[in-house]
Amino acid sequence: MPSVKGILTCSNSVLSASNLHVKDEARFAALFEQWDLSNPFIQMPGNLMEGGGSKKYHVALTATDAPYSQWQCRIMYYWYKKVKEMPGSDMGKFTRILHSGKPDNLMEEIPTFVVDPLPQGLDRGYIVLNRPWAFVQWLEKAMIDEEYILMAEPDHVFVNPLPNLARGKHPAGFPFFYIKPSDHEHVIRKYYPEEKGPVKNIDPIGNSPVIIRTSVLEKIAPTWMNISLRMKDDPVTDKAFGWVLEMYAYAVASALHDVHHILHKDFMLQPPWDTEVGKKFIIHYTYGCDYNLKMKFCLQVLHSELALQGELTYGKIGEWRFDKRSYLSGPPPRNLSLPPPGVPESVVRLVKMVNEATENIPNWDTLNRG
Repeated sequence: MPSVKGILTCSNSVLSASNLHVKDEARFAALFEQWDLSNPFIQMPGNLMEGGGSKKYHVALTATDAPYSQWQCRIMYYWYKKVKEMPGSDMGKFTRILHSGKPDNLMEEIPTFVVDPLPQGLDRGYIVLNRPWAFVQWLEKAMIDEEYILMAEPDHVFVNPLPNLARGKHPAGFPFFYIKPSDHEHVIRKYYPEEKGPVKNIDPIGNSPVIIRTSVLEKIAPTWMNISLRMKDDPVTDKAFGWVLEMYAYAVASALHDVHHILHKDFMLQPPWDTEVGKKFIIHYTYGCDYNLKMKFCLQVLHSELALQGELTYGKIGEWRFDKRSYLSGPPPRNLSLPPPGVPESVVRLVKMVNEATENIPNWDTLNRG
């Protein structure tokens, strides 16, 4: 297994010798409204609008042995198994990359590969820094049959069969409207030198969800890890990027390797801001869904009447809520209450999917208690 020092040495030589190889919910809502959703494709490298990927991809996510991570992984794996064999799916095998350094109590339930965490203190309390290091180890040590990999996360659920959205050497990624490299050029230039070209060459993505050729990820991963650690070690960069620092690191690492992603808006939806599921493939439940009950006029066929409707609270705890952070020490209970009338389809669908998974996963209420 490679050491952190070894990876840093390798990646630094790549960067220096040849860059070719190398809560404010209201503000969130305002930014989201500026995002054009009219076309699922917003960027295609070259002339790639025709043709499609038909290769199987390996589903991989990084995780810890904490109850909070475990219950999300169990729900995610449940929906992977349900969707895998549906028409239109190109899913292959599944791996939970466990970066806690030792086996846990889900080894028999979920296919798992154990890797080492970063040395104590190196992540500076930002546990996401373990993600690129986990992928570096897994890619070196594991036997991966598929030509492609989907990098996913525990809080993803597959809502529709997911085909391989990559096109040959060009990975598929999801455009995050808050990843704006051009707005941080003074910071980005510390890691992406001018000779590599304009900052707009850097895709507005994170590492997940991304479908990428395995051989391409093997080249990017050490650089991604190196840049993540360097960014976290720089106070200016750390302040500028905050909790999305590792996402910027992946985007920069990809650009340093001249890897450009197909940006696919239908790859994922994020309730409560995305209100409809439609033909999207993954629900990402990273944001809290909070609603108060308000009396509103409801138009009926022959009359109107007052009725209770759900109203989004924009960053405040609501009378009805689903927020994964409410369950840090153990799993949510079975049979969560459904949202009130008028709440978007995406939120209703999410809660129903959580309820179906928890109803069918054995030992749900006891296995993951912290």
